[in-house]
Amino acid sequence: MKTFDQFYIDGKWLKPCGTGTIDVIDSGTEEIMGRIPEGIEADAEAAIVAARAAFDAWAATPPQQRGAYLQKIADNLKARTDELAQLICGEVGMPIKLSRAIQVGGAVQNWNAYAKLAAEFAFEEKVGNSLVVREPVGVVAAITPWNYPLNQITLKVAAALAAGCTVVLKPSEIAPLNAFVLAEAIHEAGLPAGVFNLVCGYGPVVGEVLASHPLVDMVSFTGSTRAGKRVSELAAASVKRVALELGGKSASVILDDADLPAAVKATVGACFLNSGQTCSAHTRMLVPESRYDEVRALAKSAAESYVPGDPRHDRTRLGPLASAAQQQRVQQYIARGIEEGADLVTGGPGMPDGVQQGFFAKPTVFGRVHPKATIAQEEIFGPVLTILTFKDEEEAVRIANDSVYGLAGAVWAGSDERALGIARRMRTGQVNINGGGWNAAAPFGGYKQSGYGRENGTYGLDEYLEYKAMQLAVNKPA
Repeated sequence: MKTFDQFYIDGKWLKPCGTGTIDVIDSGTEEIMGRIPEGIEADAEAAIVAARAAFDAWAATPPQQRGAYLQKIADNLKARTDELAQLICGEVGMPIKLSRAIQVGGAVQNWNAYAKLAAEFAFEEKVGNSLVVREPVGVVAAITPWNYPLNQITLKVAAALAAGCTVVLKPSEIAPLNAFVLAEAIHEAGLPAGVFNLVCGYGPVVGEVLASHPLVDMVSFTGSTRAGKRVSELAAASVKRVALELGGKSASVILDDADLPAAVKATVGACFLNSGQTCSAHTRMLVPESRYDEVRALAKSAAESYVPGDPRHDRTRLGPLASAAQQQRVQQYIARGIEEGADLVTGGPGMPDGVQQGFFAKPTVFGRVHPKATIAQEEIFGPVLTILTFKDEEEAVRIANDSVYGLAGAVWAGSDERALGIARRMRTGQVNINGGGWNAAAPFGGYKQSGYGRENGTYGLDEYLEYKAMQLAVNKPA
């Protein structure tokens, strides 16, 4: 069992102000796999004060030097890949092979990217008679989710540090152990005291202090739309900058001339990755009415190839959900889909066959789902795919945009040109064209209730910078 009993504040491991603890539950075994302190308001306050005291010196540190620190952190994390992959596999349920490559590998890649970007980014430029400089926004509160815990931390913390901000991190209490390993890696890198601070606890206690505190200049939050609205309310009182990455109900639009087997297989994969616990998952598959029977058979076959199993086995493709609460939520949505009359193609309620423990759900596909059905409108965050049909392109676009969310999506067509024509009409932050791969340098974020602000690459760095224009005198008289 991995136990931590201190928070990382002002460059030191400090005893918490409270006495409570939080158990971390292994998603595959339902047993306690770790324990962390339960922070209270005073812990958050101490971390914020430390970050404020460290800000001026860190902001004045040359960007190349900031980048060198980030590179050390990246190297330290890479050296602990196996340990981190095992922890996240237990915390979240992503199979170990994918945890190693995505959960840890993606985070290390992004620390490396921001180390390089810190040294190369143009923090100032001449515009006419003005010197326009980009300066760090200040103290950043980073509140992160449990589904891709280390990488979501990285996209906030690494970008903020590269920009010259100081940070207070509050990771999810469901998957916090990896954040403590990160704090150890940061300490070993010699980052100046107070530049990075770690506190844990529950949102209504620690999170509310971070979102409302007058010494915090910005809140970057990833999580549910409901919690994001609360963060915005609290931050508004002091007019903080806020970045939100919230829910999604992304559509994969498959046109009549698409490579149907490839499109269906890829859409099922994009829905089931991380057991569906991905905000940008392609959970709505839109297909021509005339091709429904073909699509149904292909989706059934693809979904049934995701056999749930022990996430610590290298051959497992589909692990458990992250928590008992998430398992219950997904089961309720599956029951709702059946109640509302959708065609249950495969899966359904209950535990998968042969599985006795862990927070599992059956990989499930519903067909002929009405666009206004609950399972077509609400984010399920589990391995549940809905198939909707359309008569023509106009209806396909209308259904794709019929959502309060706008985070991701896909278009499959016989040509990229045709697919791009549809993609340009979709109100969403990113669209994969005919299976286009993930680009870690491209902006990630959404429209509508999926939030605002962007992460990844220079776009993510921009979130933590302010513009300052200094007008220079031109041809000043002697």
